[in-house]
Parts: sequence; C-alpha cells; structure tokens
Amino acid sequence: MDEFVAKKVYVETYGCQMNISDGELMEGILVEKGYEVSNSAEEADVILVNTCAIREHAEERVLGRVGQLYGIKKERPEVIIGVTGCMAQRLGDNLLQRAPYVDLVMGPDGYRSLPEQLERIHIGAKSMPSRSSKKRGPQLAVLDLDVGENYEGLVQRRTSPVSAWVPIQRGCDHKCTFCIVPYVRGPEKNRKSSDILNEVREIAEAGRTEVTLLGQTVNSYESDGVCFHELLRSVARIDGIRRVRFTSPHPNDVTPELLRVMAEEPAICEQLHLPLQSGNDKVLRRMLRRYTVDTFLEKVTLARDLIPDLSLSTDIIVAFPGESEDQFEDTLDLLRQVRFDDAYTYKYSLRDGTPATRFPDSDFLSNEEAQIRLTKLIEVHRSIQNDINKGEVGRIEEVLVEKKGRETSQVLGRTRRNKVVAFNASSEIIGTYHQVLLTGTTGATFMGELAN
Repeated sequence: MDEFVAKKVYVETYGCQMNISDGELMEGILVEKGYEVSNSAEEADVILVNTCAIREHAEERVLGRVGQLYGIKKERPEVIIGVTGCMAQRLGDNLLQRAPYVDLVMGPDGYRSLPEQLERIHIGAKSMPSRSSKKRGPQLAVLDLDVGENYEGLVQRRTSPVSAWVPIQRGCDHKCTFCIVPYVRGPEKNRKSSDILNEVREIAEAGRTEVTLLGQTVNSYESDGVCFHELLRSVARIDGIRRVRFTSPHPNDVTPELLRVMAEEPAICEQLHLPLQSGNDKVLRRMLRRYTVDTFLEKVTLARDLIPDLSLSTDIIVAFPGESEDQFEDTLDLLRQVRFDDAYTYKYSLRDGTPATRFPDSDFLSNEEAQIRLTKLIEVHRSIQNDINKGEVGRIEEVLVEKKGRETSQVLGRTRRNKVVAFNASSEIIGTYHQVLLTGTTGATFMGELAN
C-alpha cells in the first residue's frame, strides 16, 4: 500500500484557546505518524484550517481564507485541503458543496482518525487516471460526535516553549440559547484527574512553568470524585509549575471553595475570567444563563474580598434578541460598577441550530443598531481599562517573558494578573521571570523596563 507518510502539514487555527490546543493536538497526532510541521501553507502537502463557529463573521473569514488556499491547490492539485473544528461540524456536508475544492471536513471528535482519513484521500486520488484541479479525488466528511472521546492518550505538540494549554474538559451541558458549542462539541466530557496531573508533571519536566487548564465551562469539571477546585489545588502543587491559570469558567460554578484555593495556592495567578454576557436579568433569563445580576455581583465581591489584587475579565454580548435600550444601558451601568480589567465584547450573531433562532423575528435588532451598541460598549470599557491601567503605572510586577516584541529590541511578557508588558531586553530571556517596572500604558498594554 502506498502510505501517506513523511509529508508536510500546515495547521492554521482560528478561534478560542481550545481551538489553539486542538491545533497542537492535530499536529501531535500527525507528527507521530511521520508528518513534518510546515511553517507555511505554500510548502505543505496537507493544509488544515482549524475553525471556530461562535460568530458568523468568523465563518465568513474562514471561507474566504479557504478560497485563497485553493490557489495553492490549482498549482499543486495533490495538495489536500481540510477544514476541521467547530465550523466544520456545524456546516458538515454543506461545506463540501460551498467549497468543492475542500477534501476533508472533520469535526472536533474526529481527530484521532485524522492520519487514516488523510491516507484514504491520498489513495483515492492516486487511483484516479488523471489528477487536476478540475478532476479531483474523494471528499470525506467525518462528523460523528462521540460521547466518550476526550482525546485521552493522544500526544499534543506544544508550540510554546514557555507555557502549555491543558484541556481537562470538552463539550458543554449548559446550552445557553445564543451558543452553538454544545451542538458542535457535544455534551460535557471530563478527563481523569490522574491523567491530567501526569500530563502537567510531564510539562514541568520539559521545562515549561505555566499551564492553563481549558474547558468550555472549566470549573464544572468533576471526574472520579474529584471536583475542579480539588484538581486545581493539585495542579498548583506540582513541582516546577510556577503559574496556573484556567479558562473559561461559568459564574454558577464559581464557589467559595474555588476562590479560597485561588487565594491560598501561591502558583495560582490572581486572575479570573468571569463571563457576564449581559447586565440585565431579563436578558440573562432569555440567554438561559441561570444567574442574576445580584448573584453575579456576589461572586465578584467574594472574589475580590478573598483575592485583593485580583484582575477580572469578562465576555459581553450586546443586541441579544429582545434587548431594549434600557436593558443595554443596564449592561453599561454594571460595567461601570464592576470595572473589569479586560472585556471581550461582541454583538449578537445568530447561529442556526441554537434555541435563539426560535425567538420572534421582531426581537432581532438591525445590524446598524447592534453596531451602535457595540461601539458604545467598547468606548465605556476602554475608558475604564485605561483608567485602571494608568493607576498601575509605577508598579513593579513579575513578568514571564513569552516572545519577541514588534520592535527588534523588545520582548513581550505577562504579569501574574495577565497584563501584557513590552520592554527592551534580549530574546535570550524568553521563558524566564523578571521584575519589571511598569513605565507607561497604551490603555490595553504596558511599557516597562527591567527592575532587576
């Protein structure tokens, strides 16, 4: 058999941290089968576009990019183009019709079989009497969701020499009305705590000192009698691990026990991402978020009481179906009250297959109105963030240097509180910790200088 091995693969990832981790997973699976990872699509034999389905804009961007990659296939018809991830799962066979030059569509639960599926495509194409961009080989769609698939035993190719993503959970049981994730990643599936801890130990032994635990609602994790705050404490106590982060939690599962572990364990960073989505109770009910503004604020107060130097970030959606102007103003008022250090802001994007599609047409706001609200939300957030960060200029912070900066003389790193700092230093210090004086801010990031 003419096996499809020792080829070059290029993985291009869009979307969240889980997608980044999945990209590393696909690379790891293929490297184990003899593939080499290419730094460019132009030099690759297999091009995998790893996708997100959260917003329509993200999907349109991916479709545009896949169209660009078709140019490579025209020059080299033997190149295999695959679309993987959440968008692939959502669009399924329709994607093969919309982009007929795509060879493989694979959802998040199919990665274990990736080498075999690529080989099938390769052998099928080789068997054709002629191979041109117009006379193509077989197309495959691998879209089954597997309730038992949590990627246990698969090797992840870590791309950062400094830190590591550690998926502990896949899928989601919450089913918020705006969210496509439960339908493209399936129900919640948690890994064994022993396997997670072994993976973190291997990460530490390889010299990486920071880990981020990943899950769709990461703090709902429970496996073999171990709940999330217990797992978090165990991870924080592993020799060689100096920083621990986690994302993305659900407010309902932010418990006093979790916050106490964060406060007590020195390795756990003083940073909490707490998705708000809306500052109005009626909108939250329509979103099926299962908390109120008051209960959310109780979590914020308790978190700040237990972790005084805590940095808070959030997610907010504006123009959700039925959101009135007054309800939108409630969100702005809550933003001003809580004063998040960072906020990821979006205007609502309708996703086919989500419960929100059943709302009356009259509830949906125009794109123009949605954009006006998003612009206003961003202005309020940036003003708050700029004010907070200006107040931190002059602090000396521990920074983990992650990579080179835009300027040749600069490096970029993060504080424990997840603030990005650029400062002049040699790239030789990437992966090490330094005390840095924060000398200025652009609003979202800091400039600094070495203080040690």
